[in-house]
Amino acid sequence: MIVLAIDCSASLCAACVHDAASGQELGRQVLDLGKGHAEHLMSVIANALEKSGKGYAGLDRIAVSVGPGSFTGVRVGVSAARGLALALKIPAVGVTTLEALAAETSTKFPHRTVLAALDAGRGEIYAALYDDKMQLRFGPAVTTLEEITETAVSSQAVLAGTAAGLIAGAAGKSFDLGPVAATADIATYARLGSDKPVGEKPMPVYLRDADAKPQAGFVLPRASP
Repeated sequence: MIVLAIDCSASLCAACVHDAASGQELGRQVLDLGKGHAEHLMSVIANALEKSGKGYAGLDRIAVSVGPGSFTGVRVGVSAARGLALALKIPAVGVTTLEALAAETSTKFPHRTVLAALDAGRGEIYAALYDDKMQLRFGPAVTTLEEITETAVSSQAVLAGTAAGLIAGAAGKSFDLGPVAATADIATYARLGSDKPVGEKPMPVYLRDADAKPQAGFVLPRASP
């Protein structure tokens, strides 16, 4: 099975082509954009396909990061994955950023509980807790630093994600650490996506409303019928 993985959940605009049968990555393209995922994603995918020696017709599945992360980036990635899956008549599956970070951490710390946590701003944390068999035990959820710190201490978890330092500081102790980035390597999404059962179409995992809100003063009143 040949899998195209897409990740736009953070500053990276990333794609890779993965051969699930051999476990090998065939080609990748990763840009650190910050913004502008919509303008660059299709060319990033095209470059990854070109490096892999595959075309769209050679794909069997699409895996996409569904967040939590950048509200706009997640929407861009999920929309592209669903559109391509529909056009190519192949399945698309979603992988959360927290699951990918936890899986990457588990390869370094096997048989350990992993807490993947992202700094969501406003004093909030996006978090998910996975047990020593990578089974989800909590989340994905938005929570407070105080609450998730208690979870980290009580579970003796390995920490991953951008909130790892915040949690360690709040706990006043050190933890084993996985990747402390906002997202995992694109190959991790491909590997996880190749193993997922096909079900419902991928949907963004936002956990809270977008930061951007329409200004009430600029909303036009609806005309009466």
